[in-house]
Amino acid sequence: MLRRRTRRGQGDVHEDPLDAAQENRVRAVLALGGVPQADLPDGVQQVRLRLLERAARGAEAPRDVSAWAAVVASNLAMDWHRAKRRQERLGERLAALRQAEHPSGEDTSLLSLAVARGLDELPDAQRQVLVLRFYADLPVRGIAEELGIPEGTVKSRLHTAVRALRARLHEDEVV
Repeated sequence: MLRRRTRRGQGDVHEDPLDAAQENRVRAVLALGGVPQADLPDGVQQVRLRLLERAARGAEAPRDVSAWAAVVASNLAMDWHRAKRRQERLGERLAALRQAEHPSGEDTSLLSLAVARGLDELPDAQRQVLVLRFYADLPVRGIAEELGIPEGTVKSRLHTAVRALRARLHEDEVV
């Protein structure tokens, strides 16, 4: 794993716990989890902080830092949603009104918008496993281990989430 070195204070040299690829993955998981672009740097810093805190406690390093960081990012996105639920709902309603006034003619834009809305409507736990499985490309077993839930629960949440998302896309007549 490559480490970027950063200088802090007077001659202190610390290694960045996330390499560039891991940082990009964390950003993507946060973004797919619904965290706004402006809040992504804070989310990445939170993942770094949790990794550094883990090391400071003397805890064993994660077997797969990339998977661990993706799960932490997913959890942060869920926390963000819980804290911002009311503001988001108002913003979504306003955006939907604007979209209805100015519809886009591009099929890909419609599909992207429908998928984003569908993801937003999923319960947090379903959205989390969907993003971890299909974007972060974690296997079901890895998701179960990282979240501390049975594999059957992961499979059930994935099945329910995919079915709900598919229904939403048909409902919006996108697919």
